[in-house]
Amino acid sequence: MKAYLFPGQGAQFPGMGKDLYDKFPLAKQLFEKANEILGFEITSLMFGGTEADLKQTKVTQPAIFLHSVILARVLGDSFKPGMAAGHSLGEFSALVASGAMSFEDGLRLVAARAGAMQKACEAEPSAMAAIIGLDDAIVEKVCAEIEETVVPANYNSHGQIVISGSVKGIDLATEMLNEAGARRAIKLMVGGAFHSPLMEPAKIELAEAIGKTHFNIPVCPIYQNVTAGPVTDPSTIRDNLVAQLTAPVRWTQTMLNMIGDGAVSFTEVGPGNVLQGLAKKADRNISTFSASDLL
Repeated sequence: MKAYLFPGQGAQFPGMGKDLYDKFPLAKQLFEKANEILGFEITSLMFGGTEADLKQTKVTQPAIFLHSVILARVLGDSFKPGMAAGHSLGEFSALVASGAMSFEDGLRLVAARAGAMQKACEAEPSAMAAIIGLDDAIVEKVCAEIEETVVPANYNSHGQIVISGSVKGIDLATEMLNEAGARRAIKLMVGGAFHSPLMEPAKIELAEAIGKTHFNIPVCPIYQNVTAGPVTDPSTIRDNLVAQLTAPVRWTQTMLNMIGDGAVSFTEVGPGNVLQGLAKKADRNISTFSASDLL
């Protein structure tokens, strides 16, 4: 069975999407529509902006969403998912590409999500860090022992987990995790503490926007971050999208569940190839592809 994966924040790069805009009339039409919906020229930032421009959460999230969804659209009939999943922001791309939301509604939600998260980041200094080479249980135990806000945020693969929290909490946790034997503990260049309790204000704001959005039954099961399991019910999809902002991304379990449910090939739809690497870490025997190579 074919599975499709949609990347999240961090996959962006200057010039992203310009090849699609130049080559495919449908892509150009959708990019221009996005400029109109967002109220600013996101194409200018995607095609000609700097890395610093693209690192702004309010730009990064719609940019990655657009690259992924438009790429899926230009694949046309060759986009035939038996199942799909998206990493954090990528969950919105997966839902739109699989027919659970319209392009317009998906983009508006992503813009609302990015704006709400940006405000939450600015309200309280916060950070994230990648922890390499420790069992999840050790990372969880250390985070629980710290009185500052710090929690596991992304379970990316065995031995690779991202933590999220206050600046002080992250500093304490990285020090303790290094002492516990982590191969590496590196602070990430991100806007704030995504998938942590510090995103609660953004969660409340996003819940209101999601409540006003129409959802359809997707053409295939979507393995959502919060549960790592397959979902097709629109009401459950809504609830999980809201919960996702303060809950961890259970990507390791998502990959294992998809493989256990019959996925034998994974195609990454969007910028970068990080998710292909994480899929291979879950099972070396599966095949991975980049959607860009299929055009």
